Amino acid sequence: MPTRRQAYETRVKRRSAVIAGGSTLGVLAAIVLLVPLAPGWPGVKKSFFNAEVFAKTFPGLLDAFVWDVAIFLWSAPLIFLLGLLIALARDARSPALYPLRLFGMFYTDIFRGVPVILVIYLIGFGIPGLGLPRPWNSPFIWGTVALVLTYSAYVAEVFRTGIESVHQSQRAAAASLGLVNKDVMRYVILPQAIRKVVPANMNLFIALQKDVALLSFIGPVEIFRQAGVYKSLLANFTPYVGAALIFLAITIPATRYADYLLAKQLRERT
Repeated sequence: MPTRRQAYETRVKRRSAVIAGGSTLGVLAAIVLLVPLAPGWPGVKKSFFNAEVFAKTFPGLLDAFVWDVAIFLWSAPLIFLLGLLIALARDARSPALYPLRLFGMFYTDIFRGVPVILVIYLIGFGIPGLGLPRPWNSPFIWGTVALVLTYSAYVAEVFRTGIESVHQSQRAAAASLGLVNKDVMRYVILPQAIRKVVPANMNLFIALQKDVALLSFIGPVEIFRQAGVYKSLLANFTPYVGAALIFLAITIPATRYADYLLAKQLRERT
C-alpha cells in the first residue's frame, strides 16, 4: 500500500508526463501544419526531401558509411590507449619525471587548442607532401593519426579528472600497505577512475564518430564525400539528409546509453 507521499509523487509525475507529451505533440503539429505554408516550401521539399533521390542514393550512402565505421573502430582503441598514457604522464609525481609531466601538459594544450579540421589538413596534406612511398602516403593513415592526436588530448583530460577524483586517502592507505606508486595507480586508482569517466568518454567517442566525416577533406570517400558526389550528380541536397539520418541512427542510441550510465552513477552516489 503506497503512502500518501508516494501517491502524491506518482500523481505529480503522471501529470508532468501528460503536460510534457501534450506540449511536444503541439509543437510537432505546429511544425507539420505551418512549415508547408511557407512560400518556398515546394522548392525546399524538392531539393532536400525528394523521395525518389533518397531511395536512389541511400544504399550507396550506407556502403560509404562502412568506411566511417571502420575508421572509428581502428581509431577508438588508439585514442583510448594514448589518452590514458598522456593522463598518466600528467599525473607523474616524481621530480625526475617532471619533463614527462610537462610534455603531457603541452600535448593537451596544443591539441585541444587547435581545431580538429586544421590538424587533419596539416597532417593529412603535410606528411604525404614529404614524398613517402605507398602505402605510407595514404589519407586513411594520416587522417587517423590526426583524429588520434586530437581526441586523445580530450580523453587524457577526462582520465586525469577521474584520477584526481579518487581521494588522496586511498593513495595513502595503499602506500601504507607497502604498494609502490605504479601498483597504487594500477590496482587502486585506475580501476576507480576509468569507471567514473565512462559516460564522459562515451560522449567524446560519439563526437569522434561524427568527426570521422572530416577526413573527406583529404581524400577518403566516406559518407560525407559520397553525399557530395550524389549532390553534384543529381543537383539535389537530399543525399545530405540521408547521411544525417544515418549518423542520427548511430549517435542517438549511443547518447541515450551514455545518459543512462551517467544517471546510474548518480544513483549509486546517493
